[in-house]
Order: sequence, then structure tokens, then C-alpha cells
Amino acid sequence: MRRHVLLPFFAILLLVACGSADGAPEGQPEAPPAGGGGGGGDPGPGDTGRLPPADLAHLGAFRLPGPSGGSSWEWGGYAMTYRPDGDPQGPADGHPGSLFVVGHDHHQQVSEIAIPTPVRSAAKNVEELPTAATLQPFQDVTGGRFGPLEIPRAGLAYLPAEGAERPARLHFCWGQHFEDERPPTHGSASPDLAAPDTQGPWHLDGFTNYVTNDYLFVVPAAFAAAHLGGRRLATGRFRDGRWGGLGPALLAYGPPTGAPPARGATVSDVAPLLLYGEHEVGNPYLGVHDEHRMNGFGEADEWSGGAWLTAGEQAAVVLVGTKATGRNWYGYANGVEYPTSGDPDDPIPPLPDWPYDARGWWSEGIAARFLFFDPADLAAVAKGERRSWEPQPYAVLDVDEHLYDPGFDHERQKRYLVGGAAFDSERGILYVVERRADEDKPLIHAFGLR
Repeated sequence: MRRHVLLPFFAILLLVACGSADGAPEGQPEAPPAGGGGGGGDPGPGDTGRLPPADLAHLGAFRLPGPSGGSSWEWGGYAMTYRPDGDPQGPADGHPGSLFVVGHDHHQQVSEIAIPTPVRSAAKNVEELPTAATLQPFQDVTGGRFGPLEIPRAGLAYLPAEGAERPARLHFCWGQHFEDERPPTHGSASPDLAAPDTQGPWHLDGFTNYVTNDYLFVVPAAFAAAHLGGRRLATGRFRDGRWGGLGPALLAYGPPTGAPPARGATVSDVAPLLLYGEHEVGNPYLGVHDEHRMNGFGEADEWSGGAWLTAGEQAAVVLVGTKATGRNWYGYANGVEYPTSGDPDDPIPPLPDWPYDARGWWSEGIAARFLFFDPADLAAVAKGERRSWEPQPYAVLDVDEHLYDPGFDHERQKRYLVGGAAFDSERGILYVVERRADEDKPLIHAFGLR
């Protein structure tokens, strides 16, 4: 089943996973159930209340179109953002706007698609789902400034115009698995993909790339003004193992206004919201101790998307991803551990047969889950009132029941369940990518706030 296409990519995966020095694997507790407390404080006066996970209802899913421009959708969907003014000629079907989505992992190009009315298939039959239409074909919005990436990481955030000084821009971040050398990561492009007017990439203050360049989403304007010094973008990353901390990172930053900074410059308007470890300028890894651990942390986790949900006076910062369940280990997919002590006398296990021969962080099982964080907790971190590792998820939502292809599929080399996320704040709809669920193409699921 297309093994001749997949193997080169996963040969790279095998190569870059070798020589990890993240430390010996440890067991981890399972995440708290949906609605369970996670240790976060109650919102203060004037702050929004916590959005209950039970308020999210699955509306259905839709398929993605065929190839366009210079790319296709296979192995895609790692980053996504909602454009409220997109598809202005679309039907009045309750799903206006459009989505910018990253396509094929090897190409890392962006396409804009219309949003059809999602459909729920009781039989989980993709043939019963509608297909999105292409509004803008795939283009390289980065102007080739990142080059080839091994195990890419990417984030997108569309920020509408805010006066003459801040026109509408498609903000992005890109990176890869190993980034000790800290290349610049963040930039922006015009929403006209054929004429992207690329700006950047830039560094984010002195932060290591292992906490910056994966998910990216918009912060509500009122919250940003009240609590984050006007910073309108949230960005972060979870790096498997421990190099980026013992949980997903999140930073708020202000997009540049006026003349853009030079390529490779540093954006200094950055505030940590979540760091499950201690940041040291110049150190590519966070310093970590047990006190830094997020509840439910696992070395083999994969948090790949995020969104700031709002519904009236309630809100939640939601990170979506593939939760590693059961035992976590560094080694091979068949459960064989590979030594991480650095002792040259440690015995090296033999390489397992395909399809269990990829080396990296693994777990007994995987589940698609959403982490819910209280925005009031993150505001307290930004103001210096709490340490960056103190906020905990106040709830976790398991969405495996809605997936069309849950669980591992080692023969297809499929190990991650979901990708990017995007939020339509006016209609309260969260869009989430299910990776490689339509053969090798993703599906997009919609969850509506009740």
C-alpha cells in the first residue's frame, strides 16, 4: 500500500530519532477524565469562566479535494487556521469562511479551501462525507526560506486587519525535529497565496525552538489587551522526550507592526504562558525536574494544534493531539527499549523486522485528546503571578469515538491521529484535522459549542 512512497520519509524518521539524549523513559499517570480538575485556579473577577468540555458536540466531518498547484493532501494537515472573511461567495449553509491548511508533509505548501456542511456517518464511511472545494491552490508561502525539513513542524494563524498599520496577514511558523542550531522560525505572508509577500522568518526572543514552532493561533483581542499587553498570537510546541519540557509549551507574542523586521531578526515582544521546565537563554533544552511535570505527561505524546475557544463569558485554551497511553519508552515500536544512559557498555538490542524498526519514543497505545486550560491561569503566568509550569489542564476530552481510523497502524507507518486545529469564534465551531483517515489524506472534523 504505497510502501515505496512512505519508506523514504520514515527512513529519515529513523535517522533523526537516533542518538536521543532526552533521558531514560519514565512511567506517567493517565490524563484526568473529561471534566476533571487539573490543579488550575478559579478565574478572578472580570475574567471568563471555564468552558466545559461537554459543551463541544461533534457535528461531523468532510473530505479534502484533489491535488492543486504544486502539491496534494497526502500525509498533510499538520497546521490549519480559520479565515472569517474567506469564501465570500459561498452558500448560506451555516459554515461561512474558509480554512488555510498545510498539505503534503514533504512539500509544506498551503492551500485555502471552502467549508462544506459537515456530515456524520454512523458507518464511518468517507464516501458519505462531502468534499471541500479549493479556493486557492497550493503555494509555498515561505518563499523557500526554510528549505527541506526532516519531520516538519508547522503552525498557521490568520489575523484579520486591524487598522491601517496592521493589514490582514497569514502568520506562520516552521521547524523540524532537531533544531539545536536555532534557525529563525516565525513570519507572515499575504492571504493572497499567489503573491505571498513573505516577511521573516524571525526568532522569538531567546527561546529555544523546541518550545516555539509548532501550533499557532489567535488570542481574542479583548483578552490580549487586558492580560497580555496586546499580544494577539499564541504559539508553542511539544517536543517528544524532555527537551522542550514535561508538557506542551505556549508563548504569546505581538506580530510586528509597520515596517517588518529584517529576515533573521528577533521579535522581543514575547511572554511565556506555559513552560513545563526552566528556560535558559542560549540553552537549546529546558531544564526539567519532577515539579515541572504536567499532569498526564508522557514522553511519546504529540500535541499538534491549538485554539482559543470562547462562548459568551466562558473560554478555554485547547491543545489537541495524540496522547500516548500506557507505558512510554524510547526504542522500537515492538516494545524493545534502546539504551539512553550514554554508557557505551550498555547492550544494543538488534534491529526489529519491519514494520517495527523505527526508533524513537513509543507507547502501548494512542488516543486523540483535547487538553483544556483556564485562560485566567495563563494570564497569571504572563503577569508574573504564577510560575510557567503551575497551570494544569482542568479537563481532558477523548475524541477517539469520532475518528475514522483510530489507533496505530504500523504497516502503514501511521502513529499520529490528529493534526492542526482552527476556531470559528463567531459561530463557535472548532475544526480539527484527523490525519491519514481518507487513505493517506486527512479528514477535517467539526465540533460545535452547544
